[in-house]
Formats: sequence, structure tokens, C-alpha cells
Amino acid sequence: MEKHIVKVLKTTYVTHNVKRFTVEKPAGYTYTPGQATDVSINKPSLEEELRPFTFTSLTNADHLEFTIKIYTGHNGVTEKLAAINAGDELILHEVFGAIAYKGPGVFIAGGAGITPFIAILRMLKAENKLAGNTLLFANRTESDIILKNELTDMLGDNFVNVLEHSADDNSPAKYIDAELLKKYIDKNAHYYICGPDKFIEKMQEHLHNLGIAASQIVIEES
Repeated sequence: MEKHIVKVLKTTYVTHNVKRFTVEKPAGYTYTPGQATDVSINKPSLEEELRPFTFTSLTNADHLEFTIKIYTGHNGVTEKLAAINAGDELILHEVFGAIAYKGPGVFIAGGAGITPFIAILRMLKAENKLAGNTLLFANRTESDIILKNELTDMLGDNFVNVLEHSADDNSPAKYIDAELLKKYIDKNAHYYICGPDKFIEKMQEHLHNLGIAASQIVIEES
């Protein structure tokens, strides 16, 4: 199994529970925006605890970046990653993933499901190809929105935040539902979906009911 030990160069929190890791890039290590690798911590008893994380860096950068949501309370891998900082080491493995940019369309993300889209949108910005793309991003609260400022700068009005709990207590809970998706239906567009399994299933169902062919929908494949 392919294995690369890399040093963590920098860490920073981008929200209250999402941490960015900037790490060394192994020589010759390549990936396509949207892809991921299994990551483990290079410490005794943790080397074999692999979890998949998506690259969020540009492919031509001299480093790699991961943007990881930290889940606490069950002593899992991400909780252990919360204690990892510059100078520590991670272990990277083979690159995999079916999410890749196929053309203009609608990116539909639930929470940490935004991560494969970060590298794709950064690539499109670098290539001046953001036109024609929209992001629908579902989160519980305003404080949960990952990279809100950067996404706003990139997409402007084509960045649509959908919050379950608004800062305005009188505002009803909002979700990405069939009514919202209907506004973005284009029979020539691609639809990129990432998030929890139930979220992906529901979005696929909505799109199917709105007449979008399966060939136009891009998701991670097991």
C-alpha cells in the first residue's frame, strides 16, 4: 500500500470546529481537484487508523492542504487530529475519488461536504472559469459556514447559503429542497453533490423528480 510520511507545516481553525492542515507534498504526488486520500497520524497505535479526507489545495501548490471537521466526544480520529500541529507527522496513502469537474453547473453541499468543491472552485477561479457555476451550501448556523468569505469573493450572488437556524429567531428553518432546486434546474448543467449519505440520497431524489438524468449528477462512488 502506498504510504507517505509528511510533516505538518501549519494548522489553523477556519470555523469553531473545522481545522485546516497544511502539510508537505511528497515528490510526484498528484491528484485531481475533488479527490481524496486516506490519512492517519504517525504516532504509535494510530498509524493504522485511516480516515478519508479531501485535498483542498490547488494541484500546482508546493504543499498539500486538508480542511477537516473535528468531531469531539467519542475519541475518534478527527478528535485526535485536533491535537496535531506544526511539526507533527501524518501518513498519506493512495489518491482516490470520483468527484471531478465535468462542466458548469450547481454544486450542492451539506456541511463538511463542501471540501471536495473547495479545490474545484479554487481551480476554476485560477483558470477564470467560475462563470456558470452556483453553490448551494446547507449548514445549521452561520458559524458553521466553512470559508464563507472566500466562497463569497469567488462566487458572489452565485453563493447561496441555506441555514437551518438563522440569526433571526423569527426566520423559518431553511433546507435545500425540491422548491429551491427547481430554481436552478438546467437540462444542460451538471449537478455535484457531497455531504452526509442521507443528504446525498435526498438531493438525488429531488433532482431525479425534477427531470435531471443520472448522467448529469456527480457524486462520490463507493
